[in-house]
Amino acid sequence: MIPRYSRPDMVAIWAPETKFRIWFEIEAHACDAQAALGVIPKQNAEAVWKADGVTFDVARIDEIEAVTKHDVIAFLTHLAEIVGNEEARFVHQGMTSSDVLDTTFNIQLVRAADILIADLEGLLVALKRRALEHKDTVRIGRSHGIHAEPTTMGLTFARFYAEMDRNLARMKTARQEVATGAISGAVGTFANIDPSVEEHVCTKLGLTPEPISTQVIPRDRHAAFFATLGVIASSIENVATEIRHMQRTEVLEAEEFFSAGQKGSSAMPHKRNPVLTENLTGLARLVRSMALPAMENVALWHERDISHSSVERNIGPDATVTLDFALARLTTVIDKLVVYPEHMLRNMNQYKGLVMSQRVLLALTQKGVSREDAYTLVQRNAMKVWEEGRDFQTELSGDPDVTAVLSQDEIAEKFDHGYHTKHVDTIFARVFGTA
Repeated sequence: MIPRYSRPDMVAIWAPETKFRIWFEIEAHACDAQAALGVIPKQNAEAVWKADGVTFDVARIDEIEAVTKHDVIAFLTHLAEIVGNEEARFVHQGMTSSDVLDTTFNIQLVRAADILIADLEGLLVALKRRALEHKDTVRIGRSHGIHAEPTTMGLTFARFYAEMDRNLARMKTARQEVATGAISGAVGTFANIDPSVEEHVCTKLGLTPEPISTQVIPRDRHAAFFATLGVIASSIENVATEIRHMQRTEVLEAEEFFSAGQKGSSAMPHKRNPVLTENLTGLARLVRSMALPAMENVALWHERDISHSSVERNIGPDATVTLDFALARLTTVIDKLVVYPEHMLRNMNQYKGLVMSQRVLLALTQKGVSREDAYTLVQRNAMKVWEEGRDFQTELSGDPDVTAVLSQDEIAEKFDHGYHTKHVDTIFARVFGTA
């Protein structure tokens, strides 16, 4: 996580000040619940709230931790400095450090998820707008990177919309799954703290009580969360890769917006490079790389070890901050993407009708020619286009074996681009719903 690839709202979630504020709220709400049960004096619980609105001194907490070698104890010591040692003596009653750490981590992940959900919703708006704009903009579809059959640019945007819409659903599910809290004590048995304390804290902080914890919240929840981030990152790369291919000089069907004063190369003044989508490809690799250690965190010794801790201190902020930045950047790329319909038609016609070969093949089979013989007839004429630059329709029209089955009008009809786009409205209705 570096400033170059960070946005302030997501960074703020992971700031020490935010973390300590959440720690305080957990402890204060727990004190309220303990007081309601008669476990601790009400006045002590009320005294803890004297720290409400206080900006905790991060440097002071770090100073204490340098001695205690324990972050939660350092925080609790600082909290006692603020509210008074006598008033704070019941803070953390019956709790263990993971009650605070795990519940906080999940709160941070939930807040991060809310930002990512908003990011995805913004990206969907941009993709839908561009899909509708280019619903009927014909371009060549490619398989294996080779010309296949006509499609439309709108369908390309719609395909990415559908993929990101699935990601939105995944992100909402991941948010829900990780929105649990645990205030259950040393090994999760509530031996020294009543389950109602956990229920109270979770209610106050918008979480659901973890049904069964050990000393920690089960890490399969977090594995699913970071795996979801990895899938979203892969989808970002999917879109970015398509744009990078479209911007290649030999294709040039679309390109990233090139602003006034922008420079493409230190050596070659003519260059306009797809630097944003290349950057997105790299960021996607980073986010994906953080899914695996989250999965490896699932297996812990007995009721808990801390092998997961160092991993999460890194991947929590890094994965969410990076993905937030990447989604925002991709939205800008889509919004400003320059599309060249005329270049799409040029590429479509580069091999003079060759991409209509399947229509001719099917027409021959429907006229009684075996599929194998029809394939041979079409392919031998197609190879002349590939190898000699001839016109496909002209070659078919001059092949007596073809014209013995298909009339000239029937051959010509097979070169209508509209045939390939006749179900675009049906596909759009499936993706976007009916207006």
